[in-house]
Amino acid sequence: MNAPVGLYQYQTADREFLASRIAEFEGQVQRRLSGELSEDEFKPLRLMNGLYLQLHAYMLRVAIPYGILDSRQMRKLAHISRHYDRDYGHFTTRQNIQFNWIKLEETPEILRQLADVDMHAIQTSGNCIRNVTCDQFAGAASDELMDPRVHAEILRQWSTLHPEFTFLPRKFKIAISGSPHDRVAARFHDIGILARPGENGPLFRIFVGGGLGRTPLVGHELFDSVPEADLLMTLEAALRVYNAYGRRDNIYKARIKILVQALGIDGYRKAVEHELSLMDPAHYRLAPETVAAIQARFAAPDLTAAPDAEARLKNDRQSDIAFDRWVRSNTHPHFAPGRIAVTVSIKPAGGIPGDATSDQLDRLADLADQFSFGELRITHLQNVVLAHVAQDRLLELWQALNDIGLGDANHELIGDIVACPGLDYCALANARSIPIAQKLSARFGDNALQEEIGKLRINISGCINACGHHHVGHIGLLGVDKRGEEFFQITLGGRDDALSRTGDILGAALPEDDMVDAIARIVDRYLSIRETGEQFLDTLTRLGDAPFKEAAYETV
Repeated sequence: MNAPVGLYQYQTADREFLASRIAEFEGQVQRRLSGELSEDEFKPLRLMNGLYLQLHAYMLRVAIPYGILDSRQMRKLAHISRHYDRDYGHFTTRQNIQFNWIKLEETPEILRQLADVDMHAIQTSGNCIRNVTCDQFAGAASDELMDPRVHAEILRQWSTLHPEFTFLPRKFKIAISGSPHDRVAARFHDIGILARPGENGPLFRIFVGGGLGRTPLVGHELFDSVPEADLLMTLEAALRVYNAYGRRDNIYKARIKILVQALGIDGYRKAVEHELSLMDPAHYRLAPETVAAIQARFAAPDLTAAPDAEARLKNDRQSDIAFDRWVRSNTHPHFAPGRIAVTVSIKPAGGIPGDATSDQLDRLADLADQFSFGELRITHLQNVVLAHVAQDRLLELWQALNDIGLGDANHELIGDIVACPGLDYCALANARSIPIAQKLSARFGDNALQEEIGKLRINISGCINACGHHHVGHIGLLGVDKRGEEFFQITLGGRDDALSRTGDILGAALPEDDMVDAIARIVDRYLSIRETGEQFLDTLTRLGDAPFKEAAYETV
């Protein structure tokens, strides 16, 4: 099989399914355009195909299953942004891409073009199991126990048009990592899955009932030792309990987190265990040969590197301070000698978080071909990963990224802002996320300053639905409307790792015009009071929020 590296290869049945689905939706679009269907009648049909109606136009959300795509697919996304949108796409916190200026009558043709490269928009909306997200370093990380892409693909196939779970009480989000180290915000998902070591191979820890939005909750550990063979059966039982008992009378109380909160984790676990006792393990068992068959449809790269690759990288770093800084912030250890994983920041100073132009998308595809076997990953922090770069070519890659404005050394630093589209596009938003993100990004744009500040992530949401994940930002900003004016509420101390917690509200919301200076005062206060070796969260934990509250409001 001559297949792109790292990407599950569609079969004839997959492509026939997409063709039939597009033909069905095209008929529905024609009925809407002719007036045969009202907007209320059309809405559930378009949402099942990833099409939203926003403030100014339709938005199409395209699935990037577990965040992995190849250069051919990236070029197709560039083509769509150039010819059907306004020359850019927006990467989301679910490892998808959105096009914000879509014409309804052109949607079927866009879907056909996506299908030509084995892509679609199915289940990127609606009360179903959404895109399964995955560790962006899957199949490359040095701390990985298993490659979670295989199981993410199994979950994708299991969940697509699942007859029981297509109309759940509310949307359902799953994340999986093959590492014990949480890089997927597992505890803030409806179901989060982390691998852990076991006596006879890796086991899965299953977290349930996490989520953000208007009721942010950290998930609970449902089971801590699920073997691979029982993964699907366990998830099936967990979803059945939710589908049976989740609330459908109140959209704001319909997520699984509310059910888990009502029953308690012990009560929910008991219900799942009862469901498991009624199921036939032989029917649901994930057999090794099934896993092997899926694994075989992922082409593996030849990771052989030059014997002196590491030495050459060391020399390159010594000769260029800016390059050395970028390596420190934007690379991750690879399991293969002489290879390294690279995070390409889609957050240039003053830029819009997650937005990439069609030319940048094309160039990223070219760079993937040149440096990482044609494979790219989209992260839940709205960046792009090239996972298999040879260390002796890292300087060449960084120089090429600088040429297209994507060479910033700011991964997981204050310039690596996560933000939703906000009131510029979204009909639900109270405030514009993009302008405040751009102003903050410009204020802290210097890469040397960002490194001095250290690990500090800002997340911005334009409304309580929290698409910008403000609850888990070290500094979170929530847009609120006060008598028609845009204000932002500040939270401090959120995190989405093994010590997951939601941020605490600092005080009264501030006008948008005051926010950049308020955040700058918080950062300045942190720099003046931190102890040697402390990061922002360390200082906050040691001293509490009092000094930061004083700084934020001192001139208000």
